[in-house]
Amino acid sequence: MNYDVNEVIGKLTDFLKSEAKTETIIGQQFKLGEFICVPVIGVGFGLGIGGGEGTDPKKASGAGLGGGAGIGMGPLGFLVTKGLEIQFIPTRQSKGLSAVFEKLPDILEKYFDKNKNDKKEAPASV
Repeated sequence: MNYDVNEVIGKLTDFLKSEAKTETIIGQQFKLGEFICVPVIGVGFGLGIGGGEGTDPKKASGAGLGGGAGIGMGPLGFLVTKGLEIQFIPTRQSKGLSAVFEKLPDILEKYFDKNKNDKKEAPASV
């Protein structure tokens, strides 16, 4: 038996390119008042293929091929714009340590902004 594994993988990849799009899963961008909302998705894909051929001097020869694939898709959140501002709004709230890491950039930005403002407001020493 002759199987073209590259052809099978190519067909699966083409399928994913055509189907794994935000529009296919949760829709296109939309306007909500002054805001433009763009859905963002996550896609995960796994593929396994195996095959072989063999002969036994006392029995007939044989060949086999097997494979499996899995795909997971779902909404992650929305990119929301208003004027020149853009923000990502997640669809799920993180808990525990991952929530701390997600908030860390905002916390650091506020800290550095406060330090910068404090230095500007501090009286010059004579």
